[in-house]
Amino acid sequence: MILDDVPHPAAAGLAVDATLDDLFRGAVARRPDAVALCDPPNRSCFTDGAARRLTYAQADRMISVIAGRLRRMNLAADAVIGLQIANTVEGVLTFMAVLRAELIAMPLPLLWRRSDSIGAIRRVGASALVVSGRIGVTDHFDLAVNAAAEAFTVRHVCGFGPHPPDGAIAMDDLYAAAETGLTPVIVTERAAPGRRSAHLASVTWDVAADGSVAVARSDAQLIAGGLAVLLESRIPQNAVILSTIPLSSFAGIAMTLVPWLMVGGTLALHHPFECTAFAQQCREFACDTVLVPGPLVSQLEAAGYLSEQVKSLVAAWRAPEQLRRAPDWRKSGTSLIDVQLFGEIGLIAARRAPDGRPAPILLGPQLAPRGADGALNVAEVAATQNGTLALRGPMVPTVAFPSGVERTSLPRMAVAADGFVDTRYACAVDRDSNVVVVNAPPAGLVSFGGYRFAIRELADIIKGLDPSGMLAVRPDALVGHRLAGTASNHEAIRMALRGIGANPLLVEAFGARPRADDIRQTA
Repeated sequence: MILDDVPHPAAAGLAVDATLDDLFRGAVARRPDAVALCDPPNRSCFTDGAARRLTYAQADRMISVIAGRLRRMNLAADAVIGLQIANTVEGVLTFMAVLRAELIAMPLPLLWRRSDSIGAIRRVGASALVVSGRIGVTDHFDLAVNAAAEAFTVRHVCGFGPHPPDGAIAMDDLYAAAETGLTPVIVTERAAPGRRSAHLASVTWDVAADGSVAVARSDAQLIAGGLAVLLESRIPQNAVILSTIPLSSFAGIAMTLVPWLMVGGTLALHHPFECTAFAQQCREFACDTVLVPGPLVSQLEAAGYLSEQVKSLVAAWRAPEQLRRAPDWRKSGTSLIDVQLFGEIGLIAARRAPDGRPAPILLGPQLAPRGADGALNVAEVAATQNGTLALRGPMVPTVAFPSGVERTSLPRMAVAADGFVDTRYACAVDRDSNVVVVNAPPAGLVSFGGYRFAIRELADIIKGLDPSGMLAVRPDALVGHRLAGTASNHEAIRMALRGIGANPLLVEAFGARPRADDIRQTA
């Protein structure tokens, strides 16, 4: 079975059993000498290593070399590999290499520190970690080594960077190995024909009111999410895509990785968010498709950071309740596609209406592209009896992870008997038009710049460190919410939070009021 009737050349002829690695190999065969991946030009400002540009053939060799090294570590079949890598070419290469090695990729949010990382590693029994040695001022080699020491399942710590600590495996030498052309042959054996795309490919992390939740997806589910974005955005074959959305979540994989693989174009990566570098990339690469956080769209346009070559602007709304208050889109010649993200459960992509307003969500099947003959059903929307939005369909996970978690008290993704997963986002439904309006985030959660926190968990952490400490949650149009903390000694509680490996966003809640530029860095 193939998707020949889908109205996009990148999807025509796509085998239903295709994997992400199949998509990449197809692009290599079609355009081996075309530029595939480009690093941010300001790479040296936030991580080590020179900025790189790789052709498809070069990227293919590097993926095989990384996969070969992972295979030689004698990891068990389907071992989970934690990834915490900056938005650079190594992030894409390593994610793809993990899949080629027949392992499971588990990208971790870039601002997670020891506390969150150890919890995730223990929960799923991760066997190895691959990191960027440095991201900003943070030594991720050190974080990974210490996490491995506390989470006994981790057998190997690997990373890109010039100064790996004792016991860590350096990966920078693999570039030289790839340039020799003597790359290992990776033979895939783990799944029988007709079932490869249904095999587990990635684990990402969501947050519920009672804590962190592991969300597992197959290649087929990841591709379905990417198709929703690709088809609605009408990204052309061989497009030049500039993405500020790292591969640390389902949104990053579905919005960045899958569309790039399907169109076989050039993926220029931007480590969010430095406006001058962003504008430079738009102009230098003549980007026709740009992926940015939704709340930044108006600011980027008003500041003139979007070049005239940009034909499709894809906006990620991690707080979808904000979209109904978004300004109209009036830029001539550039289409705006809103992607509403419901945590790690699913997404809905919709092109702005001719009047510049966000397109409505309707109950029932979500087709991509909307209104087209032969459109693909990528998800289905329903409203629960509790007045929340639920999703099911090709992109939505169908089982809790890891196996057996449903028999424990640990937080987990709950799939109803009819296949729907409750996103917990409050919604209102107009029964005459079937229009669904998302109007509030899940109860008990606060979002800040793409990160979600359980309010009760944060409050318990603060009270445990300082009984007088308190957290206030304030709405913020740019990043969703803002955390503001009070304590008897702000510096002492900041040091205590760092000591337990808390997220920097929580640490900074007890600092000075953040500047606008600092907020944009977290968007």
